[in-house]
Amino acid sequence: MNSIVITGCNRGLGLGLVRALTKLENPPKHLITTCRSIEKAKELTCIADEHKNVHVLQFDLHNLTTYDAFAKKVGDIVKDDGLNVLFNNAGVSPKYARIGLVKAEHMSDTYLTNTIAPVMLTKALLPHLKLAAQKNANKSMGVEKCAIINMSSVLGSVDNNQDGGLYPYRCSKAALNMATKSMSVDLKNFGILATCIHPGWVKTDMGGKNAPLDVETSTEKIVNLLFQLKETHNGNFYQFDGVQVPW
Repeated sequence: MNSIVITGCNRGLGLGLVRALTKLENPPKHLITTCRSIEKAKELTCIADEHKNVHVLQFDLHNLTTYDAFAKKVGDIVKDDGLNVLFNNAGVSPKYARIGLVKAEHMSDTYLTNTIAPVMLTKALLPHLKLAAQKNANKSMGVEKCAIINMSSVLGSVDNNQDGGLYPYRCSKAALNMATKSMSVDLKNFGILATCIHPGWVKTDMGGKNAPLDVETSTEKIVNLLFQLKETHNGNFYQFDGVQVPW
């Protein structure tokens, strides 16, 4: 791929994706990363210092009024080549699990980050995504042409929900899955692929110390999966190793 935007790169899976992509034999020409505070993203800025293809942009997903300005910054970087991949990675998971404890603000705040932000950022960056698809019209659907990757979770699978609870997180990820499906339908004629990825249960601040997967393993497998994506993956839901997840 020529260019990729990844949100939420100051730690966890986002930072792991950046590391995995910089290790590739042919890394992206433009690896555009975001964080809410550049001053606090020490590891990310160190990577950018070592790899000149890594761009660090300060961006607060909660401030919806800044999306067009962010899209312009992305356009200034990718120019006429457009944007090949948007990876909506940033997400939150409130601790409140059961119906007796959940509050309206837990639901709304989680939806803003996990569902509304990916949809609105996709909308803002759509001109650059369409441009990349046009520039690579001779290529098959995939990351070398144009793709939108939404970081979901198996906890957003309705079919797999046997434990209940986790209302803000489960509902927001299920909604993101539906948004991804709609993107896959709406953007198919432009040659833009849209799919969801479950990263596994990973040792991050969100996943906790008891998770069976480390960040490096998960993100390296995700990057490998990215390059395997094709038209048959459009509008579907996969875990990090390529196994399809039921809706």
